[in-house]
Amino acid sequence: MTEVKEKFLHDADKIAFDKKHRATIKFNISRYDLAVDKGMKRYSNLELAKERGSFVKQTAVENLDQYLVQFEKNISARGAEVIWAEDSAEAIQSVVKILKENGAKLIVKSKSMTTEEVDLNEHVEEIGVHSLETDLGEYIVQLAGEKPYHIVTPCMHKSKEDIAELFHEKFDTPEKSTPEYLTAFVRSKLRENFTKADVGVTGANFLIADIGGIALTENEGNAMMTFSFPKVHIVIAGIEKLVPKMNDLGLMWPLLAAHGTGQQITVYNSIVSGPKREGEKDGPEKMYVILLDNKRSELYQQKEQYLALKCIRCGACLNACPIYKNIGGYTYAATYSGPIGSVITPFFKGFSDYNHLSSACSVCGKCTEVCPVKIPLHNLLLFNRRDAVEQGNGAFMWNQGMKAYQFAFAKRSRLDAVGGKLKNTLAGFGKNALGEQKQVPHFADKSFSQQWKSTHKDNN
Repeated sequence: MTEVKEKFLHDADKIAFDKKHRATIKFNISRYDLAVDKGMKRYSNLELAKERGSFVKQTAVENLDQYLVQFEKNISARGAEVIWAEDSAEAIQSVVKILKENGAKLIVKSKSMTTEEVDLNEHVEEIGVHSLETDLGEYIVQLAGEKPYHIVTPCMHKSKEDIAELFHEKFDTPEKSTPEYLTAFVRSKLRENFTKADVGVTGANFLIADIGGIALTENEGNAMMTFSFPKVHIVIAGIEKLVPKMNDLGLMWPLLAAHGTGQQITVYNSIVSGPKREGEKDGPEKMYVILLDNKRSELYQQKEQYLALKCIRCGACLNACPIYKNIGGYTYAATYSGPIGSVITPFFKGFSDYNHLSSACSVCGKCTEVCPVKIPLHNLLLFNRRDAVEQGNGAFMWNQGMKAYQFAFAKRSRLDAVGGKLKNTLAGFGKNALGEQKQVPHFADKSFSQQWKSTHKDNN
């Protein structure tokens, strides 16, 4: 068993029985469920909208090379510089170079999972540049010294009492402050930093090929200020974020909002197609778009799992997943958690260390059911399991155990050939297989089929 898998099993066993954590997640996801249920009812034909969304992303993914070239050509024509990064190291190297060239000391950053993927904050802090999260949820977890817990809701694991206590500890705000008070407090602190910042960093919800622009959707207005106030705007986006046409946003933005937060559309929606031009008063003087591969090309080569590149990061699969609700976001020990994370993380971080995530699934299919772009997530997890076995990434005892299981269960006579006493002895070797909170069931001396035959014989 790898160290990563062993930690996963330990953390999962611990957090699954943490009643406070379970209550907080249950409450927060129940609020999400109510909002999303209302949001879905706005659609006269939700299934058709999802089919169209799936088609848009499928078209983009299957013609990825063409749309990437088109995007680069169009946004470069408006003065933005496009940088191709093969991996996290190249992305960080490019960011550091830009920061040094512009003498940056403070960057403001809007919510972006791609920047989390490359550990942007940690790397820029190493060169003496302070990176400040401006999304409220991201700001809270940064303040707590944590990573985002959820793709869309970074501090889902914290109750309002937890957050009030954190702010009291860090800023001496009144104990048990209300969410409204704390929101106003953070807003006043961030406003000053927006005007001071040398560089603004964002991700991109979508890259628009036909106009050469990035699309950002948010509820707080912080992303808009992140790219408007500083003189330099850096975008870090995965190469899969493409949509072919600007007109596609009329479909994709509402799908993302409805599945992410239950809204008809989020409050602020921006399209940025380059730095400010002559005669324009607002916007950055320089704009850089870093297109990140980071093993996405390897995922693209997969016959089945390449479909995961259609993901629009709405977080719906996490909120629907019974495993995620029980073990939480941090247990995955990866940037992307839940079903989508379990599919892509083994490709991003290596099958040998992370193939166990593909087994963190009950195969209930709920993730596939809720996906707005119809990614067959539970099927992709099964394909991952298949590939892990074919690559020999399973533990020796697990592989041998599965072979023994296959042999024994292939015929009922083989199961009946072993009595209950021996079965209980063998089961004892795996007494921790169900965790410390459960016990392996006791086998009867005779199997059900043997008891049935015996009873049926006696009746005759």
